[in-house]
Amino acid sequence: MSAPAPRAVRLALAACCALLMSAAGAGAASADRGAVSVFAPVFSPGYPALPHVVGDSVYEGTYANPQGDSLPSRVFQYSAGGVPLRSYTVPGQDLSQPHGVQVAANDAQGRLLLLDRTSGRILRLDPATGAFTLYARVPDLPLCSAAPAGAECSPALLDQAPMPDYAAWGPDGSLYVTDYQQAVIWRVPPGGGTPHVWLADRRLDGGPFGTACLLMSPDHRTLLFDQASNGGLGSLNATTGKLYAVAIAPGGRPGALRQLWESGPGDAPDGCALAQSGHLYIALVGTANQVVELDADGLEIARFGQVGTGANGGPVPFDSPSGVAFLGSDLLIANQSYFTGTTADQVILSLDTGELGAPVYVPARAGLGPAPARPPHRRRVRHRRHRRHGSALGRLHRVY
Repeated sequence: MSAPAPRAVRLALAACCALLMSAAGAGAASADRGAVSVFAPVFSPGYPALPHVVGDSVYEGTYANPQGDSLPSRVFQYSAGGVPLRSYTVPGQDLSQPHGVQVAANDAQGRLLLLDRTSGRILRLDPATGAFTLYARVPDLPLCSAAPAGAECSPALLDQAPMPDYAAWGPDGSLYVTDYQQAVIWRVPPGGGTPHVWLADRRLDGGPFGTACLLMSPDHRTLLFDQASNGGLGSLNATTGKLYAVAIAPGGRPGALRQLWESGPGDAPDGCALAQSGHLYIALVGTANQVVELDADGLEIARFGQVGTGANGGPVPFDSPSGVAFLGSDLLIANQSYFTGTTADQVILSLDTGELGAPVYVPARAGLGPAPARPPHRRRVRHRRHRRHGSALGRLHRVY
């Protein structure tokens, strides 16, 4: 039996082994990165929109059938393993019009916020009871070219109906909502009620392909959103999509709009999700049929799926990939098959990204209304006894 190695040598060997094991683990993770599988089917009426993860549950709403149908939209609940658990039928829709819902957010009590495509309603669904309540309703804006001075209006070229699309919470419990057709971002006050235009800009005018995904960045002061196109000619290249950032300035006003990234023509960026690394994953619902990965500076790192065909090495190709959400390191992708209407493709796909998703920001007062007013602060007054004829200082009294 040989003598034991000196402690320094043993430590160096241990560190080397740990490094080799780490590298082997990283190699295994990178080997799985990009792998695509089917997370869950999406049942009739199909056309999945945006997966939304709350705890151990995944919720998925059904969206508009371009061919039309008379079936109300539904919200499906799945386990974290993709097992169907329950479904909820959305009430009060005009079934003669294109109709669908996005499960866009959850409040601090786990209730879901649904954006109704046609009516402008923002509905709150309590999964425990199945009860739906009206949280807010996005109004139909007049065009700014025809609106009275000082009135809230749409800067778009075409007069289109409201279409709430994605939502994100602000730190005070306000809900920010993109409008796919009216070239604005709305702010719904804490607890619900009447939305007001927070940001209006010609660059948000996409014609029929407008403002989509909305995220609160980890600093809780900056909103990220993408634009399917600039069809309203607010940008030099109308056919490309964009990724923008806008800060919530002091007083709650929007800061300057900053462009971080530009897509290819016809890519039509849609849903987006943030990883803990700061990388952003965006579904391209247009002609590309891909998912793109950007770094924290908006530089393109990778694209998943073959351009055009959406072939991804899995059993189902990307076919109009729409909303996305992280479940651990897996990116859940709503495969909408909007243009082809292929029922077999209308599933939730899972893309292994090799990195963990960032938590979606839900402030403590999300959906609960404004914080209660603090009682008026009474100034602290200090009284000091005056010195008389060499007497000692009096005690210091504090009055609150």
